[in-house]
Amino acid sequence: MPKVLLDAHLQSYQNEGFICPVRVLSEGEAGVFRAALAEQEAIMGGRLLRMDNSHLFLRWAYDLALHPKVLDTLEDLLGPDLFVHSTRIFYKHPHDPAYVSWHQDGTYSSLNSKPAPSAWIALSYSGVENGCLRVVSASHQSGKLDHIETFAQNNLLNHGEEVQKEIDESQVRDLVLQPGEMSLHHINLIHGSTPNHSNLERIGFAVSYITPAVRRSHLPVVRARGSSTDHEFELWPGPPQLSMADAIKAHAEFAERHHMRQPRVAG
Repeated sequence: MPKVLLDAHLQSYQNEGFICPVRVLSEGEAGVFRAALAEQEAIMGGRLLRMDNSHLFLRWAYDLALHPKVLDTLEDLLGPDLFVHSTRIFYKHPHDPAYVSWHQDGTYSSLNSKPAPSAWIALSYSGVENGCLRVVSASHQSGKLDHIETFAQNNLLNHGEEVQKEIDESQVRDLVLQPGEMSLHHINLIHGSTPNHSNLERIGFAVSYITPAVRRSHLPVVRARGSSTDHEFELWPGPPQLSMADAIKAHAEFAERHHMRQPRVAG
């Protein structure tokens, strides 16, 4: 029996390419994670804009990616064997020009043909006025599409990648979330977001989940549920035990070794 998702949710995912909203945290729990991120940001000494794979080193991010209600939801979608492939913090500060261009998540991960949905967990209110996630309904049915790399200054994507397809605005949906709510979207769904034109922060934590069907990953993965050994993943030993300051340092060293982009922090 499903733990969280209803048949209507699964039909929406299949037909429209997304599910929204799903309540996975109480507002109090969301506040605890948000406070941990605020502590992290203070240690980093600026306004954090984006950080990849924080879950490998920061305990709060690990605990959020493996939160039982989040995993219950993903288990309904993918089955009992779950791995965390990657995570991303997207942080738009008030009146922040940062945006995300229209793109598909699998452009560089080689996951386009695999079951690898993205979960987007709101740690703050995320609405139209502060730049919520926007999706092009049913666009996942077109498969993998060509992108160009713009490296635009305010684009939160690492390459500023932009899908080469005309967007039908009548199919665009704004995924409005309250703190502690989550959306799910197919890896081939075209999505993006606009700048934050409000006085509110917009904080999202995105997680890509995979199953053994993916077979291999260029980075270590975290086993979230199940016991399958039918894969070639390098499993990350967890959970992290470092202090916040040591975790931030270890993450920077890891990013350098693996030629990952360092966290983006504005002064």
